[in-house]
Amino acid sequence: MSIFTRVNRRSLTPYMFIAPAMIVMAIVTIYPLIFQFWMSFTNYGLANLRQGAPAPDWVGLENYVKILTSELAIPNYSFLRLFLYNIFWALSNVTIHIILGVAIALLLNHPGLKLKRLYRALYVLPVLIPPIVVATTWRNMFNQDAGAINMLLGLVGQVFRIPPETFQLDWLRQVEDPISFIPLPLSYYAMLIANIWLGWPLNAVVATGALQAIPKDLYEAAEIDGAGKWASFKTITLTYLRPAMVPFAIYGFVVTFNLFSLAYFMSAGGPFGRTELLVTQAYRLVNERQLYAVGAAFAVVLFVILLTISLITNRISKATARYDDF
Repeated sequence: MSIFTRVNRRSLTPYMFIAPAMIVMAIVTIYPLIFQFWMSFTNYGLANLRQGAPAPDWVGLENYVKILTSELAIPNYSFLRLFLYNIFWALSNVTIHIILGVAIALLLNHPGLKLKRLYRALYVLPVLIPPIVVATTWRNMFNQDAGAINMLLGLVGQVFRIPPETFQLDWLRQVEDPISFIPLPLSYYAMLIANIWLGWPLNAVVATGALQAIPKDLYEAAEIDGAGKWASFKTITLTYLRPAMVPFAIYGFVVTFNLFSLAYFMSAGGPFGRTELLVTQAYRLVNERQLYAVGAAFAVVLFVILLTISLITNRISKATARYDDF
């Protein structure tokens, strides 16, 4: 056997190991993505699903134009409103998740606190519950007549002699905005409460890992230099937390941006589509209206939006930088 043959076999060996996985990925992921991208430039519909049906007509950018200019013939659809609400929904949630997660991680990292492991095991439980169960449970808790939230508010109101009718809130269907100068429905706040409960634990886990990786001698050196607790927190704790939390914040933004379960199963996009997300709108286009080509184009638009936001955020925040670069 020649040297060339041995070298050639050795260089091909790694590719032979990954070939089965690549074949599966090509069939399950890559081909559907390419097909979806092609479909978005056609008028693919129900008629094209039949065996032997003619190929759909090529329409070019027509589907994209209809999506971006809000010309789709569906009720309560406005792409700009959907996009702006989706951005605000993700930003508001991720901001609260990070602040609450870091605060609880700092509390549980206190040297004098007992039963730390028990607390950390308990607060991860929400992450283990299936999303549809979470959405359904919170929807029932926010029920106007028999929901636990209104009952709890009623009990608190009795202490202050507030009439029980005051707390018969229709959390998920009320049309009027609870705060007149903030154009957000009451269902947004219900979803926000549910997602805070669901989202902060993983942020606390990541923050805990980062806190435990901080060398203790840094705090000792800062104390010797006369630095106070706030100065040590700002210069040491935040510096070591940032490389861990920023990438996870970007990940959390993407997950919350596409949080299908709460928007679809909890609020159903109501009232009048005001809590609809881009991902639930894409789902409705395909599964409720059978607009397959438009749904494919909508998914491509959603992908471009998320990719752009992730790249910009990563660039600005230096999410992949080392500790020394901060």
